[in-house]
Order: sequence, then structure tokens, then C-alpha cells
Amino acid sequence: MKVEVPKMPDTENPTLEKWLPYLKEVVGDPDDQLVLVGHSLANITILRLLEKMAEGKKVGKVVMVAGFTDPLGYKEIESFFKTPIEWDKIKQHCSNFVAINSDNDQYVPLKHADIFKEKLGAKVIIEHGKGHMGGSENMKELPSALEAVK
Repeated sequence: MKVEVPKMPDTENPTLEKWLPYLKEVVGDPDDQLVLVGHSLANITILRLLEKMAEGKKVGKVVMVAGFTDPLGYKEIESFFKTPIEWDKIKQHCSNFVAINSDNDQYVPLKHADIFKEKLGAKVIIEHGKGHMGGSENMKELPSALEAVK
């Protein structure tokens, strides 16, 4: 298994216009063996990638950690949500979604996990007391994400 962790461009000023082409380049020609794992804002970028994917192309699985479906009141990330999420197009390119959220995420309410379950049929995993599950919590490992990838 090959694992890549791309460094998204200009993370201090993220925009879909910068992130989506970069992710497309990293992913290249996707196939059903590809598992995409995103954290926070990377999740909507992955979903936008799936929306735009060529007909007939599929990825094997998408694991979304601390994902969300609207700009959460942050003007800085509104570019990712200028257009409605096209759930049906997304499901044409992947049928296996896992949403991992924390019950005390200071940024992302749990309702987003429910939206992923409703719109994508995502398996939902609720972590307890893990915050936003990123660098600010000094998290180095998330066993539920590793298990979801397997």
C-alpha cells in the first residue's frame, strides 16, 4: 500500500480554486483501489473532486475526519461552498464513505456527520473528547481512521 500526504497549497489562505487543481494533480488517474482520507477542509475538496470526476471513474473509499458541509460561519472558506454540494454526482464516483467526527469538536457540530450519513450513506464513527482531531489537539494517531482505511 502506498500512502501520500500532500501538503495543500497556501493553507493560510485556502481557496477551492487553489486546492482542487492541486488535489486533481496529486490523485492523477483514480481507480477503485484509491482511498482518499481528508481532515477538516480537505474533505469538501475531496467531495468537489468527486463531483468533477469523469464519467465512469470511481474511487474505492473516502474517509472524512472532522468533515463539514457548510462554511461554519468562516468567511475565509466560503469559496469551497459557492455552489451547492452535488451529492448525486459524488455518489456516482464512490459508494463507500466513512465520516469520523468528535463529540466535542470546537469547530464542527455533530450534525455534519448526520448529513454525510443521510446524503452519502456514510458509516458514522463518533469519537469522544477528541476535539477537532488535528494538530491543535496534538493528535498523532487516530486508530478509527486507520481501521476505516483497511
